[in-house]
Amino acid sequence: MYKRKRTGTIIAVVVLLLVVLGGFIIVKNIYTVKTVYVEGNVHYSEEEIKQIVMEGPLGLGDNSLYLSMKYKNKGVKNIPFVDVMDVRVLEPDTIKISVYEKVLTGYVKYLDTYMYFDKDGCVVENSNVRTVGVPQITGLHFDYVVLDQPLPVENRDVFDRILNVTKFLQKYTLSADRLHFNKSGDVTAYFGEIKVALGSDDVHLEDKIMLLPELLPNLGGKKGTLQMISYDENSGKYIFKPE
Repeated sequence: MYKRKRTGTIIAVVVLLLVVLGGFIIVKNIYTVKTVYVEGNVHYSEEEIKQIVMEGPLGLGDNSLYLSMKYKNKGVKNIPFVDVMDVRVLEPDTIKISVYEKVLTGYVKYLDTYMYFDKDGCVVENSNVRTVGVPQITGLHFDYVVLDQPLPVENRDVFDRILNVTKFLQKYTLSADRLHFNKSGDVTAYFGEIKVALGSDDVHLEDKIMLLPELLPNLGGKKGTLQMISYDENSGKYIFKPE
């Protein structure tokens, strides 16, 4: 009698395990992610974003049911250069990852490290890797740099000027390697071997920058300075001074 009861218990346990295993296989097959949409990413590639989001125990990183529970009402935080990433399940086999990156206005080099700051001059990230599309800012004078604190420069108005220049560069789809601000307030933008002297006149700044998409291609392969501080009175054009 005891032996028969024990056999029945074993059979019940086996059946239960088979049911659980079958359910697991069904859930895994139905909710396996096959399509991933990624938007808003600049610093990271789509594959890097997927690797960050789609991780989990027992190979569940590609399971939309697991991901929906993991990221319900919360995003992915504490990722360098990213404020937050939201994960949304669109279909059992489809998810959408929305990336909201930190707004980077420029960077300065400090102790062989790239220190990235926002529009207010607050250092928001540091890295040993240069981010494409974010210009280096030179000509600023400071003795130290602290993460999550403003760069300790004497004249904080310079950050408004940096923002103005980068805003117009983005507007006209231009990417400067470096922006240099001297003590007189003059700004020089560097595009490869070409230096563009923009001066300190913010009133006509956009008027100058909007001409660059037309002027720079004509200077390809050359090295020198495009003088845009003022017009040449005789030609009515800006002068390029080769080096």
